[in-house]
Amino acid sequence: MNPANQTPEDRFAAELRGFGPIGILAILVIILTGNIVLSNMLVLPVGAVLVLAWVRLSHTAWKEIGYIKPGNWIVTIVGGFAFGIAFKFLMKAIVLPLTGADPVNHTYHFLAGNKALLPMAILAMFTVGFAEETVFRGFMFERLGKLIGPGFLKKSLIILITSVWFGFSHYYGQGTYGVVQATIFGFIFGTIYSYTGKIWLLIFAHTAFDLIALAMIYWDLETSVAHLIFK
Repeated sequence: MNPANQTPEDRFAAELRGFGPIGILAILVIILTGNIVLSNMLVLPVGAVLVLAWVRLSHTAWKEIGYIKPGNWIVTIVGGFAFGIAFKFLMKAIVLPLTGADPVNHTYHFLAGNKALLPMAILAMFTVGFAEETVFRGFMFERLGKLIGPGFLKKSLIILITSVWFGFSHYYGQGTYGVVQATIFGFIFGTIYSYTGKIWLLIFAHTAFDLIALAMIYWDLETSVAHLIFK
């Protein structure tokens, strides 16, 4: 379209999609906002909501952030949950023990046996699964893909950047081993997303991963699971 014939809305959309001042500001606001967690375990997915607003305002196709309707919702949901559960057990019982990680997540140990906060904690796991995948896989892959370009090596670089970024975003709440787990998580999920371009299975897998983590904490099973193989 000839720029002279563009409406103000079209020009603003183009600026949001670009990497000028407005485009960069939008990126920074989204990735630096993320989730806001309140004291009662209420999670406000501000970053993800801003991504959805950015998609609409920038006239970006939903498929560009992986929002592609699955061919079969049941298979996607069940497959996502199965993968997320298996991956959490793999991390807790094998990967993290090999790194010397403390089996107990002390940051969230206050949830052990905490019936009062359990409903909000469960809701938080669903919120985080949707929010983090939307921001770190859908949005960041779209933005970095447009900035860096296509190709195997460039996709590999995007996976690396987003994995490290995702990992260090967990440092404040979970410390060094939280970074280790989240970086590995980001690498695996980023690789899958880079190959499929679809986000829904990852959202359900992420949710299942966090729900199983919550179950291990709530029933005080973290140490038992961590010692299943390595005593």
